[in-house]
Amino acid sequence: MRVVGTLLPSGERTQFWILGDRITFEKPLNATETVVDGGFLTPGLVDVHTHPGHDDDATFTEKQFREECMAHVAAGTTAIRVPGHNGPIPPGARDDPDLPRLVTAGRFLAYEALQTGHPIHTPTVDLVAAAVAEARANDGWCKLIADWAFDVPAVPLDLLARVVDAVHAAGFRVAMHCQTAEGTRNAVLSGADSIEHGCYLSDDLIETLAARGGAYVPTGAAFQRSVPEVRTKPDGPRKTNWLNGAEGLFRSAAVAHEAGVTVLAGTDSAPFGNVFTEVEFLIAAGLSPATALGAACWTARDFLGLPGLVEGGLADLVAYDADPRVEPGILRHPRHIILRGRKIR
Repeated sequence: MRVVGTLLPSGERTQFWILGDRITFEKPLNATETVVDGGFLTPGLVDVHTHPGHDDDATFTEKQFREECMAHVAAGTTAIRVPGHNGPIPPGARDDPDLPRLVTAGRFLAYEALQTGHPIHTPTVDLVAAAVAEARANDGWCKLIADWAFDVPAVPLDLLARVVDAVHAAGFRVAMHCQTAEGTRNAVLSGADSIEHGCYLSDDLIETLAARGGAYVPTGAAFQRSVPEVRTKPDGPRKTNWLNGAEGLFRSAAVAHEAGVTVLAGTDSAPFGNVFTEVEFLIAAGLSPATALGAACWTARDFLGLPGLVEGGLADLVAYDADPRVEPGILRHPRHIILRGRKIR
């Protein structure tokens, strides 16, 4: 299959060919069919923080997992990182031609003493052993809950640091949930590879994160969707803390990017296939449209080790009628989607 268009982020007019699940810029000898002729071409989009597959009771089912993953694909999201899921990934899902490429992190590991009470969390006494086991059983990632309620002490820094050290020693990486000031500080100082949400991410913590090449996934659009409802709640410390934390995500995303932190796009929750909303959040936070798009595309793919539209790269791409770096709204309207070398649209 032959693809013609303007390649992003370079902006070069180009053509390449799809051979199986790979692309090449060398014209093959056999006959080809042009499947994309014009438009702006991006590698397939990436949602680095999404949790498909859970019903209202937090039960993980294959049917719901497939449906929500396919919603991602229909929007041009051809790869997802699932930092926490409450059940085994269905057999064959990683190679299913209809589903996005998967990077999973196993169960949400919550230190038992934290007592989150959330049905999707896995209470764990031995965080160190559990984290290494989950990373090994998945795609080299594990997911820890560093805090929960603002008025409950976060997981101690020394424990989180031991977990991170053990996971790193085994050659794996750690994603860490944090929404309170204490939890965010402990998560960053522990050495976590990606900070998820990161409310109250102060400038000194951003500098620390940048110095070690860490990543930040604010999931800001998910918080903003909840703001109107939270504002209707009775006034009190819990409400104030949550609203201040959500508002601070705008500044944290901008400052983190300027400091050199890898800022990535993750949606956290339903509806699935809406990573463009996080791109819009990052633009509203002050990132350029090209940088915000990269957070859900080429930058995210580099972070996860997924080759983009380069020689021998993965045959995942999206074509748009307009340049999404100039008209970000076009991300809601992909013209063509190719996943694993198959034209979906």
